[in-house]
Amino acid sequence: MIDLLRANDPATGFPASWYADTCALPAPRPPLDGDRQVDVAIIGAGFTGLNAALTLAEAGLTPLVIEARQAGWGASGRNGGQVCSGYNKSQRWLEKRLGADTARALWGLCEAGKSRLRDQIDTLAPEASYKSGIAHGSLTARDFEHEKRDAEHLATAYGYDQIDVREAADFQSILRSPLYHGGTIDRGAGHIHPLRLVLALARAAEAAGAHIVEDTEVQAITPGAPIRVHTPTGTVTAQHLIVAGNGYLPRLSNRYAARVLPVNSFIGATAPLGNRAADVLADDIASADSSHVVNYLRLSEDTRLLFGGRANYSHRFPNDIGSRLQARIAEMFPQIADVPLDYTWGGTLGVTMTRLPWISRLAPEIYTAGGYSGHGVALSGIAGHTMAQAILGQAKAFDTFARLPAGRLPLGPYGRGPVLSLGMAWYALRDRLGL
Repeated sequence: MIDLLRANDPATGFPASWYADTCALPAPRPPLDGDRQVDVAIIGAGFTGLNAALTLAEAGLTPLVIEARQAGWGASGRNGGQVCSGYNKSQRWLEKRLGADTARALWGLCEAGKSRLRDQIDTLAPEASYKSGIAHGSLTARDFEHEKRDAEHLATAYGYDQIDVREAADFQSILRSPLYHGGTIDRGAGHIHPLRLVLALARAAEAAGAHIVEDTEVQAITPGAPIRVHTPTGTVTAQHLIVAGNGYLPRLSNRYAARVLPVNSFIGATAPLGNRAADVLADDIASADSSHVVNYLRLSEDTRLLFGGRANYSHRFPNDIGSRLQARIAEMFPQIADVPLDYTWGGTLGVTMTRLPWISRLAPEIYTAGGYSGHGVALSGIAGHTMAQAILGQAKAFDTFARLPAGRLPLGPYGRGPVLSLGMAWYALRDRLGL
């Protein structure tokens, strides 16, 4: 089993990225030293774990966040920064399978997640620079028809009037690629500098009374009353546990490993485009598209194109991330094919069979959330908050999240490797064929 905490990144410090180069990175926090007894133990110091810690600390509990590397080191600090509306399935899909009431409650939770994130940026991390707007491009005419129907349904059934449907020429006047048959612009979504936000959340959680230990990898969990979390340098005893490692989580739970599949995604940052930035995006919005192996992009504050996608078939990063990204940029935006990439980096996210998050109890008083499948910037924070609320005795939102059908991998926890290879090859083939 490949160790995702070490296989693709330097042994110490944050991985090199444009994000890391534009942040004031903190000094490492000390590792766990000896045995500790706390109210709540939390595995993982990303958006999920830190939001849970902040909620619990503000309520007067003593949470301890156990991080294998550094707070914000994983997907929370190196993702595409897109704050998306909804889920990786449409509301129509959710209504058909879960009923209108549950689907509406799930939509409300995602909207609450976006609102919570914007409030945190206003109060804790203005440097994370929230900007509104995400375009979603349709690569086929059929995709565009689905996109239009989804937008119309959100407007009529949910009163969500933030989505503007654009025909091909109008859409391409904003996102200046010839590949799209039209698309939508969601002004209720947006984009941020994710590493700046997650670092601010760590500071806020500590200021509220949470404790964070770093460079401390969890080796095993012993359920019970109390729960024991075992590490090389001590044991943490707690009444409650939140497991929030997402794609980087080692196999501490077969139930988790049978549902959340680690997948790598890659981002490149071009040299600054200056005035040429308008040749790519005529508005300072983010963008994603309808390909199964999604292309996502936005402009940085210094006019670089941040372009991501191109997931690979292995848990290991390819030797040359840049050439793959550069080729896709040239295909989508031939007008900047001559602009080099100054940065490239990769990271591991969690996906599920249905591309919906898995939010559940692993055992009595052990909660988990992961598999956000590209929607983690908005959903992970509210998932952490709702797990903390459940511990505090308010489980309604958590129980709603737990109704999401994440599915189980074929062969359970032993199917991660085969499913990754076959699944990514299938999705890449569908993209090439336009299916």
